[in-house]
Amino acid sequence: MKAGDSYLRSLLIVGARAVMANLGDKQDRLSRWIRNWVERRGYWRAAIAIVAKNARMAWAILKYGNDFRHEPVAA
Repeated sequence: MKAGDSYLRSLLIVGARAVMANLGDKQDRLSRWIRNWVERRGYWRAAIAIVAKNARMAWAILKYGNDFRHEPVAA
């Protein structure tokens, strides 16, 4: 059973698909994580994993009121 707002779910899925479409040959940690998911589990499961990750980040920002600061990891 799907829970929550269907419009919000669809926006999260569109966002995840956009991230996957624009991976290119990026080698940052998130890009490698996404490619690994696609190889192991397939396109749609990887998209849902990105949705879940983004939803958790959005929830944490709303709950704790902190600004999101992406800190890239040095390679």
